[in-house]
Amino acid sequence: MTEYALEAIGLGLRYRRGWALRDCSFRLPAGRLCALVGPNGAGKTTLLSLAADLLTPSTGMISVLGEAPASAAARRRRAFLSQDKALYKRFRVEEILRMGRELNPSWDQARAEGIIAEGNVPLSARVGTLSGGQRTRVAFALTLGKRPDVVLLDEPMADLDPLVRRQMTDMLMHDAAQHGTTVVMSSHIVSELKGACDYLVLVNDGTVRLAGEIDALSDAHRLVSAPDADSSRPSELAGHEVVESRRTPDGRFTALVRPRGPLPRGWQVGPSRLEDLLLAHLHTTDVPPLMTKSASVDTSAARSAEVTA
Repeated sequence: MTEYALEAIGLGLRYRRGWALRDCSFRLPAGRLCALVGPNGAGKTTLLSLAADLLTPSTGMISVLGEAPASAAARRRRAFLSQDKALYKRFRVEEILRMGRELNPSWDQARAEGIIAEGNVPLSARVGTLSGGQRTRVAFALTLGKRPDVVLLDEPMADLDPLVRRQMTDMLMHDAAQHGTTVVMSSHIVSELKGACDYLVLVNDGTVRLAGEIDALSDAHRLVSAPDADSSRPSELAGHEVVESRRTPDGRFTALVRPRGPLPRGWQVGPSRLEDLLLAHLHTTDVPPLMTKSASVDTSAARSAEVTA
């Protein structure tokens, strides 16, 4: 059977001001590099915090590799790194690594020291004296030295320059390829995701709007363009799921659609790029969510089994 790195069923979290996350159901197969995308306030940090056992759901459930987030098994196999990268500034780098070694039975000292050495970070330096890029490297050493099966990253590279971000991303890809690690990476930077991630979870307005293999999600959409912006053009797409449409400055009518049969004759039809897909779905919440087979959850069956148990 497929092992799922994350599985959410009816997951929700409510604060006094309203729902931060509501009725989220999806699966993430183990071994994937997953991009978690959404605007500020969409629920990305909430979702990762629930998986990391930093928050408790108001409704539904979430599991990590089949275990409750608070369980010893999930804690042992999961690592979480936030944008804040909470490190003891007075500690020396070697003391940070010693802490990791003392707290984690699966600790890989050679791997952690290798990550530090690749960035020319002195082991004797105090964390508070390091640059932002060096501190990020120390945080990654502490995270990956644990040898987790699931790595949850809440935009820890947002404050880095493009070169260092690329180095960190390459390191994650190498680690995942060698050890089958599942990586969930929250990011606003589309260029950071292209070529790095093979799975996508898009969260908007507190719900999951897209989930699944990036190639499969892209194949389910087409970018279409009419030679003019005549008022009759939108009606020609009747019967198709129109995610977003607009009139371009050069007088054309374009749309991102989920085809439900042959598209109109005379229209230009092309594949949807990742940028097109993300921007269109971030601009609208009117279309039904789309999930591939591997990401879908039979919520009725799951809730029925839960009631029976």
